[in-house]
Amino acid sequence: MQSAKSVVALDILKDVFGYSVFRGEQEQIINQVVSGQDALVLMPTGGGKSLCYQIPSIIRPGTGIVVSPLIALMQDQVSALRLQGVSVAFLNSTLSFQNVQEIEAQLLRDELDLLYIAPERLCQPRTLNLLQQTDIALFAIDEAHCVSQWGHDFRPEYIQLSILHEQFPDVPRIALTATADETTRNEIAYRLNLSEAQLFISSFDRPNIRYRVKQKKNARQQLLQFISSEHPQEAGIVYCLSRKKVDDTASWLLAQGIKALPYHAGMDAVLRQRHQQQFLMEDGIVIVATIAFGMGIDKPDVRYVAHMDLPKSIEAYYQETGRAGRDGLPADAWMVYGLQDVIMLRQMLSKSEAEEKIKQLEHRKLEAMLGFCEIIACRRASLLSYFGEQPEKSCGNCDNCLEPVESWDGTIEAQKALSCIFRTEQRFGVNYLIDVLLGKLTSRIEQFGHARVSTFGIGTELSEVQWRSVFRQLMARGLIEVDVDGFGSLKLTEDSRPILRGEASVFFRKDIGQDKKISKRKKMGKWARDFSAQPEDKALWDALRARRKDLALQHGVPAYIIFHDATLMEMVVSHPTNHKELSEISGIGASKLEKYGDEFLAVLNTADLDLSF
Repeated sequence: MQSAKSVVALDILKDVFGYSVFRGEQEQIINQVVSGQDALVLMPTGGGKSLCYQIPSIIRPGTGIVVSPLIALMQDQVSALRLQGVSVAFLNSTLSFQNVQEIEAQLLRDELDLLYIAPERLCQPRTLNLLQQTDIALFAIDEAHCVSQWGHDFRPEYIQLSILHEQFPDVPRIALTATADETTRNEIAYRLNLSEAQLFISSFDRPNIRYRVKQKKNARQQLLQFISSEHPQEAGIVYCLSRKKVDDTASWLLAQGIKALPYHAGMDAVLRQRHQQQFLMEDGIVIVATIAFGMGIDKPDVRYVAHMDLPKSIEAYYQETGRAGRDGLPADAWMVYGLQDVIMLRQMLSKSEAEEKIKQLEHRKLEAMLGFCEIIACRRASLLSYFGEQPEKSCGNCDNCLEPVESWDGTIEAQKALSCIFRTEQRFGVNYLIDVLLGKLTSRIEQFGHARVSTFGIGTELSEVQWRSVFRQLMARGLIEVDVDGFGSLKLTEDSRPILRGEASVFFRKDIGQDKKISKRKKMGKWARDFSAQPEDKALWDALRARRKDLALQHGVPAYIIFHDATLMEMVVSHPTNHKELSEISGIGASKLEKYGDEFLAVLNTADLDLSF
């Protein structure tokens, strides 16, 4: 039997947010917090974390205080909640002093269900004093992994949040994150005094995301082919390692006819904010960015995330790819990487001024990321196992499942490569070593006398591209490493000895050549609507999107805040004719039904008239 608070929570879920059932452990988490107990929640992006503190904030007396790291996230969520009829505000640096005073007065009068605030402002004595005079429903700490020095997104100001437990011991706290391995999870609990909190770990699986990793050949052309053939005029994020590469890639895509905008910390703040707003407000924008972009971006219709360089860790990769397909519809996580990425990241790590134990941890995380890239089995299974899940079967929705990878016995080739490193005294980089193996008599090889070493010219059975693959995979397996001297010279590790002695074998993955275009219908899977076979559905879909765009412009909000694509797709499928039928569609609560019901029914009824002729 459902408890009274469960019934209340379910009513709010339906009336305010427009959903008829809870997903996963949402209901248990909400009950935990409504009861006044603490919770630590690990739930994937798009899994519905926000509802886990928004609904308790509405149910419990007082105001829910939400700690959020980014202005964009606050503004996005506040805009969406206001359209759903929730009394909500934020406090951040974009507000005038008068606006701040008005919101603080609302808080003291207990007129707000939720208040979003940055950690820096929250920990100021003035703010804490204000909260002491306020009836607080709960504290929600979003993006809680930011508290961990072991994590990929550490923010020093998050450590100060332990003050919440000290000054407000009777107020329940809920910490939430989409990515945290066991080490990070333990530090979150320690730093935030949540060791007694109930731990909720949802599956990290995002079944709607297809994971694909390709070897770099011509990265720009590979990216262009991917976007043009599979995601034309769709929103996407392209991540690059450096600011210069961001600028160059965005300019090049723009020249190819793709609406691409750069985003990185080196840009003028006003321009950076303008680009982010364009991405949120307009259709089909591609943001090319460093990892500075993304946290707090709640745009649900991002159809792909592309990585032009190797991420530093699986946590970072999972967090960044998780920004695709938040609406549950099919999306792609696409990446190209090469040997130079590995060399660059290892050099950066070696030169880091971090403590040795942190550098060692980061090194292990990079090794895990390399292992993910080079694996020949199911990528999703590998990803989930990293986070402690053991899937029973392969996913059928990653490149390795869809296009099984061949392997080959590369023991002899590995011995040649390792011997070449040794014979050239472990002082040279991969380009030089390949020239030696291929027997190229360059001026440098003549200068150093390496035309006379035993490995000169012994590798002509492989091409330059194939030798790059060999060196890349040797590095991924920890058989060779990059010297810290900054010149990219390769050195042997202790693990290479059994290979050189012939005591162990090495099997390499056979790199797949050209990307294969995946048909839209195949990519869409069970979510597909075959609009090409039903032109009237396509016409209705376009009309609904056009009306949504007009309303978004009127209200000054992104289109997805009016309704998600999934909600519009359900309208096309079920074709509601009145308010009652419209209210049964997922994502349409009472407030949105009242605001927009007639607008969308007019489009649907007009479609009925058109079809009668």
